[in-house]
Amino acid sequence: MSQSPDSRSLLSGSSQLNLMEVESIDDKEFDIPQVDTPPTLESILSQMEEEEDPFVLEDTCILNTDNMDAQSYDTSSLASSDSGDPAHLKRKRRPLDPNTAVHGSVLRLSLLKGISAQIVAAADKVDAGLPTAIAMSGVIAVGTSHGLALVFDTNQALRLCLGSKTTGAEFGAVSALSINHDCSRLLCGFAKGQITMWDLANGKLLRTITDAHPPGTAILHVKFTDDPTLAVCNDSGGSVFELTFRRVMGMRSCDSRCLFSGSKGEVCCIEPLRTPPDLRDHPITCYSLLAMASLTKILIIGLKPTLNVWMTLPYTKSDPSSVPQLAWQFVPVQKMVNPILAFCKGDSVHFLLVKKEETGTIHVIKQRQLQLSCDIISLNWINSCTLVLVDSHEKLHVVDRASQEVLEMLDLEQVQLVYNSRHFKSLATGGNVSQALALVGEKACYQSLSSYAGQIVCLGTKVSAHIMSIRNWKERLDCLLKQEHFTEALSLGWSFHEGTAKAVVGLHGDSQKRKAVISGKMVEILLQFTEYALKKCPEQGKLQVMEQHFQDVVPVLVDYCLLLQKADLLFNQLYSRLLENMVAKGVFLESLELYIIANRLGHITTPVMKDLLAHYHDNGMMDSLERCIVHLDVTSLDIQQVVQVCWNNQLYDAVIYIFNRGMNDYITPMEKLFSVIGPRVREGRSLTGDDVVMGNKLLVYISCCLAGRAYPIGDIPEDLVVQVKYQVFEFLIRLHSGDSSQKEEVFPFIHTLLHFDTREFLNVLAMTFDDVQNDKQALEYQQRIVDILLQVMVDNPDFTPSQVGGLFTFLARQLAKPNNTLFVNRNLFDQVLEFLCCPDDDSRHTERQQVLLELLQVGGVVQFNEERLFMLVEKAKFYQICEFLYEKKHLYEWIVDCYLQDPLRKSEIFSYIHNLMSMPGYSSEEKLKVKQKVLQHMQELVSLDPCKLADLVMWHFTEEVQSIISKLQDDHLLFQFLRCLLHSQEGSQSASHLPLESELYELLLDLMCRFEPQELLKFLHTSQHYRLEEAIQITEKYHCNEAKAFLLEKKGDIHGAFAGLLQTLKERLDILTAEISCDVGGEAERWDEEEVDGDFTLTVKSSLNQMIVFCQRNCQNLDQEQRKDLWFPLLDTMMASQKEVRGLSDKCISDGLKEMTLKVLNCMSSFISLPAIIQQILQDPVYGRGKLAEIQGLILGMLDTFTYEQTLLETTTSLLNHDLHWSLAHLRSAVTRGLHPQQDCCNICLQHYKRKQDASEKIIVFSCGHLYHLQCLQQKDCGWGLASELQQPWRCYKCSSSHGGRGGASSEPNRSHSASLAQTRFSSGHHEKGAETHRKKVFAVATLDVQQELSWDHLRGLYRGPSRKN
Repeated sequence: MSQSPDSRSLLSGSSQLNLMEVESIDDKEFDIPQVDTPPTLESILSQMEEEEDPFVLEDTCILNTDNMDAQSYDTSSLASSDSGDPAHLKRKRRPLDPNTAVHGSVLRLSLLKGISAQIVAAADKVDAGLPTAIAMSGVIAVGTSHGLALVFDTNQALRLCLGSKTTGAEFGAVSALSINHDCSRLLCGFAKGQITMWDLANGKLLRTITDAHPPGTAILHVKFTDDPTLAVCNDSGGSVFELTFRRVMGMRSCDSRCLFSGSKGEVCCIEPLRTPPDLRDHPITCYSLLAMASLTKILIIGLKPTLNVWMTLPYTKSDPSSVPQLAWQFVPVQKMVNPILAFCKGDSVHFLLVKKEETGTIHVIKQRQLQLSCDIISLNWINSCTLVLVDSHEKLHVVDRASQEVLEMLDLEQVQLVYNSRHFKSLATGGNVSQALALVGEKACYQSLSSYAGQIVCLGTKVSAHIMSIRNWKERLDCLLKQEHFTEALSLGWSFHEGTAKAVVGLHGDSQKRKAVISGKMVEILLQFTEYALKKCPEQGKLQVMEQHFQDVVPVLVDYCLLLQKADLLFNQLYSRLLENMVAKGVFLESLELYIIANRLGHITTPVMKDLLAHYHDNGMMDSLERCIVHLDVTSLDIQQVVQVCWNNQLYDAVIYIFNRGMNDYITPMEKLFSVIGPRVREGRSLTGDDVVMGNKLLVYISCCLAGRAYPIGDIPEDLVVQVKYQVFEFLIRLHSGDSSQKEEVFPFIHTLLHFDTREFLNVLAMTFDDVQNDKQALEYQQRIVDILLQVMVDNPDFTPSQVGGLFTFLARQLAKPNNTLFVNRNLFDQVLEFLCCPDDDSRHTERQQVLLELLQVGGVVQFNEERLFMLVEKAKFYQICEFLYEKKHLYEWIVDCYLQDPLRKSEIFSYIHNLMSMPGYSSEEKLKVKQKVLQHMQELVSLDPCKLADLVMWHFTEEVQSIISKLQDDHLLFQFLRCLLHSQEGSQSASHLPLESELYELLLDLMCRFEPQELLKFLHTSQHYRLEEAIQITEKYHCNEAKAFLLEKKGDIHGAFAGLLQTLKERLDILTAEISCDVGGEAERWDEEEVDGDFTLTVKSSLNQMIVFCQRNCQNLDQEQRKDLWFPLLDTMMASQKEVRGLSDKCISDGLKEMTLKVLNCMSSFISLPAIIQQILQDPVYGRGKLAEIQGLILGMLDTFTYEQTLLETTTSLLNHDLHWSLAHLRSAVTRGLHPQQDCCNICLQHYKRKQDASEKIIVFSCGHLYHLQCLQQKDCGWGLASELQQPWRCYKCSSSHGGRGGASSEPNRSHSASLAQTRFSSGHHEKGAETHRKKVFAVATLDVQQELSWDHLRGLYRGPSRKN
């Protein structure tokens, strides 16, 4: 056995975690459980978190990695698992957003080769067995299946081998390990329940504890607390015990106290709060807190000074096989460092902040939880803001607690964790554990992972040990560079630079120092990326492939150079390297556009600017060049070269920008633009699209100059605003241009702008006039411009009425302002009024009216004589202007005349009248005048739109309906009005009713008989407001037999209605016979078969079908004789018609009549007996004296119908019998089938079905396999109704609850046919003398649920009831 090192040397390699310098955690939390006196929500929300530097230099390595030879390895994350694929390097890499989170490889997972090799050697040499548990502090201890404990120092050297094979044979495998805070003691728990304590300084066995807990249970956990004399353990019975170590007179002893009994719920995880060395004086350490996780809840208790339970928190609903996990960590929150307990069961991680109040109480505050999509089996803190989780698929998750973001995922498949299932099942002591604890133990690996000082060791079944730690920031970048992921490396570096990265190790807390270090590293990456891009550029292939290659690289280089403010690096070093490749050069120059437009790049070196101009010009990218120029600093441009290029390529925005910013010249660009567009506008030539764009630019440029804004972006310097404004005014009012000819008109610039777009130019002037109210010089310019406008446009035939009206509208707006200083001669307004209202000019009538209306609306009415204005607009038929003037005088009734006389707006009169009569703000006298005016024009309004008028009458003229009807002389107009009115009244939601409503409906009925008799039946069906007798008289007056028959049937006179319909049928048959007789003499060949058939369809067939429907509808309420009175006359009529056509040669008509007669026979056979029908046929003269062959067709048709119905009845009966047999067979099968319960406990109380040993108790087993105590079902009220106990039809509580609560068996979906048809009840009893329990079958009863009983009754009713052939 190796000598143990000095205890101080064991700690020499370890580093102490400085929790005060770790990034503070976001603490916006809620849901505060009560402990004594909880803090208020306001006090929690008002507390501010401590602003700590998020990046500190942490040396978290406790192991000397020099001895990790070349065979040690790193693992890459799942996100970068394709790094070994050569094809991956050829995939497209898109430029990443700097704000996109890239974390790279956060965790380093390495094999501890030295420890792993010595575990194997120990197994071979001393038969140590396989590793079962691991613990880490200043040393690493590994327990084995043969009861030995191997202790390794920081150099992976084996220092101690504790125990022997004899110990292993007696105690079993090592099931738990714990090392105290100074690495002087080791506690070993064993599978058979013993606990040993070892001195790590000399390897001596100090204590063997065999009576600390009940025998026959394995030790699952044993943990030291901060107090070296106090430890806790947890056994497979679910109990927790406190171990107090004493030494009196040289004798070592151990006292045990039960903290939690497994009978109250098994505890399967315990975790005492262990304080770091630099926080030993923390006030919470005096309580010696212990967290315990049972199968149902979390408990936090204090062992000192007295045992006290500080919090109990039940779990949320989770999988019973999920493994509870606990982990403590001291975290800086709200200017203090306090412990946080992380616990989970299933896929949710919860956090509890534990604080000591000034009163001495412990407050536990529940913080926001972390939700994952996996089943967690291990939980460890690796630092104060990062957790390492392992799921049931052995995937490792690195999670940032503050942002709840998964930083990395690793696959631990090669580790193959050791599970503690044997100990949780207590196989070494006979397996006497509960099923729930054994189920949890299937995924328990508590003893396979141990964390300490920023590192985690894990134990694998391949006799291997691994260690995990967070990589420092350089390693994370180097990993990405090694995989040639330059873009991701730059993104990660930028997150380091900005302080947004997660799980950062090795950086300065000072922001400036951090940025300087990161900036230097990112410059190196940018240079490497450039060389890599040039080296990997495809030398052969399509040009598009090379362009795509550099498109993935160059924008990234530009972006990060600008983010780092390294323009010299971009243009001097990187650009000089990219010049070697012409494709890279082009991509570089084109990629600058986005950054220039976004104002991220304002200055470009002269050589680059020269190349930029040449490249954009050569490739025809002039629009892009213009966008770049107007965003660049003018001092970086060669003005002469750029201006020449811009003029040659018509880049007017760029020209304006250079003249304005480079030379403070705002007039020259205007002169150049006028010289281009002016001649075309003045000559009246049609403008091209480019000309329109140029003219609009000119208007916008003038507007910007007059408003003090620079064009196209920015603002004019404040000291130049007034000067530029005056210069523009002077330019506009120039009498002639610089290169004027003799034909040039005066004021050419204003002329040009007015002809180009009068309205927009006046809008520009209007905005300018609004801004210069207090500038005397500017006001003088305004008056001068107005005078020029009047001089140019008035009496000038080159301008349209719309343009002239626009000018005076503009002037009227300016004159209407309260602080107006402009002067305009009133005679000019009169002159314009006469021009616009000229009655002899019919051209542009609508345009002239609209212009004048706009002029009046902006205040121009004050410029005119009102009487003269009325006279002119009436002569010009400007009805909209008349309406405007009448409305100002409140003469609303005259507006009605305006609408009626205006052909364009005549249809809008109804909306106007309705709005005026409905809206408030009009007096009753005004509304009365409008109503009278409407009544005067009622005939015209009906002709215009009777439906809209009807709606209007229903809303506002219900009392005047009789007056309106009396004024309508045209009956056809009256008919249209009444039809719309009464239809509107039936569909109206208002409460208004028409007077004499019945008379109105009868009047409409009378008119409908005259104008639209084909609509009578539809009207009579849908309307119920007419009087029946009067309606019958009206229909009789106009011989509308079908309508009269409907009314008689409605009255109850069935035979009268039938007589009317029969008379109509006879008339149509007579007409048909007469037509055939007329065509027999030599003209029969003219009859076309299709035409005759169509005639039947329109006349005789429709009438016959109507009568058949009538008879079928009314026979239900008549006796046999009354039915004969309906059907036999109809049959006689059809037979008589056949007699009429017998002697004629038209076979088609004869066959058609026979077909219709047969149809009558088929329909009446449902209501009249067959013998009576045959007797009636034989009595007919047509068939009575003839041969049997003449009625053969009728008889055979009736027999065919009978045969069909008989076959249908037999088939239906067979189907019903088969369905009945099938149902009864399944019912019998369900009753006689044996039932096998799924489990031997009641599904309500969860207790064994024989819970009472001294009495018999009835149980119920359902066909679904669930078992219940009868008493439990009675308490849950699971019966279907009031019945005796034995006859009570019960329902399964669990199945009905899972499908809607208290629903019965009928609510269970996806159920087999016999699932609820059989329910068997049992009674269990026990012999008094302790004999084994036997089951006695009381009875088996087959029951149907409610839905099945209803279906069964319906089936029997169908089977037993009479069959009526329809």
